[in-house]
Amino acid sequence: MKTEQGMDIQSARKLMEELQVQNVKLAVTDCDGVLRGKYVQKKKFDSALKKGFGFCDVIFGWDANDVLYAEDSFTGWQKAFPDAWARIDPDSCRMLPTEDNQSVLFLADFSGDAAAAVCPRSILKKVMDRLSKLGFSALASSEFEFFLFDETPESIREKGYRNLKTLTPGNFGYSVIRNSSHADLYHQIMQMAEDMGMPIEGLHTETGPGVLEAALEHCDALRAADNAILFKTFMKVLAQQNDIMATFMAKWSADYPGQSGHLHMSLIYPDGSSAFYDENNDHHISDSMRWFIGGQQKLMPEFLSMVASSCNSYTRLIPGFWAPTAASWGLDNRTCAIRAIPGTSKSQRIEYRVSAADINPYLALAAAIGSGLWGIENQIEPDKPIEGNAYTKKYAKALMLPSTLSQAAGRLKASGPARDLFGDQFVDHFAYTREWEDQQQQKAITDWQLGRYFEII
Repeated sequence: MKTEQGMDIQSARKLMEELQVQNVKLAVTDCDGVLRGKYVQKKKFDSALKKGFGFCDVIFGWDANDVLYAEDSFTGWQKAFPDAWARIDPDSCRMLPTEDNQSVLFLADFSGDAAAAVCPRSILKKVMDRLSKLGFSALASSEFEFFLFDETPESIREKGYRNLKTLTPGNFGYSVIRNSSHADLYHQIMQMAEDMGMPIEGLHTETGPGVLEAALEHCDALRAADNAILFKTFMKVLAQQNDIMATFMAKWSADYPGQSGHLHMSLIYPDGSSAFYDENNDHHISDSMRWFIGGQQKLMPEFLSMVASSCNSYTRLIPGFWAPTAASWGLDNRTCAIRAIPGTSKSQRIEYRVSAADINPYLALAAAIGSGLWGIENQIEPDKPIEGNAYTKKYAKALMLPSTLSQAAGRLKASGPARDLFGDQFVDHFAYTREWEDQQQQKAITDWQLGRYFEII
């Protein structure tokens, strides 16, 4: 059974009766873009659907490895980790083909208390509400590159994450041999996405051993973020059910380019027509689209930690590896951070290319759309579009991207537009969590350090 959109409380309850589902999976998203959730019985679900439910606020008080933050203004030992109140979104209902459709999943976010101020899904909804007040709504989609390994959670740990065996060898982009030899897996991936209401428009091998790229169908921006986080999560589930593993790290090996997580977006008016298309302008770029690009370009260095939110993200943002180092934009130029894609009134859009596969989709879209929204509000003009190889150009200091997560967190913390768009509590909390993340990396003794210094220094 395919998951359909347009669910409300009554239709969600009716679906549960029709499917005779006894257990429901509820999930929320933490700051690192990790789904955290639990099963509840049908009776509990019925109550939670109407009234909401409590979810321990520790999910905003620890890092991706469940280590508690040393200090934080939001939660911690001093506040005793109480429950925060979460609300189920009935329209987020998804079938779970990875569980033989014996269960369904609903996403929730936090509202009405302090947790809403730091909840990633609530932050994106806040941006979308502000966009709506300007008379726009947003469409978006994501495309993810991810590597597959002939490994298990146990074997990668036994190997210390070294000498891992990729699912297939060699560089073989757009390979018909690979997608035919592993056709059963491709079919499973496509069917899973279809059944969960997040259809894949295209699935192919990329350049590198065992790497695939999946392009998800465009839809409303909140739904697109839901689709993105569900695809990343359940692609990993499906892989492990096939005794293999998937990673969405920005860069898992220095030998290969990073894994992108590009975002496509456009704005539409209430009647469904494009706010980005104007047949009377050059390349049909409307004033709103131009200002949107201007806002994205100006604020990308300040918002980068919301898009590149892990230490690993910054190993990808280096010259010449299909990832930008400056807030550049161009017309159909894949070397730029922002790619304006001219087309028809139905296809004209922006590709936000700075993002990698490791994104928290809610925060990345909040940053990308929020900065564009700010650009429209303030009529920000972008620089002239880059022609040719953007990696070889020289840029003003204001357009250069931070090179570490700590630097990016500092830029976010000092950003007036970020505080205006997302709120002080989110900015302070999220910037602190990113500084914490970078500090954990700085404590580590790496193989590189051992190999370079053990004998010689």
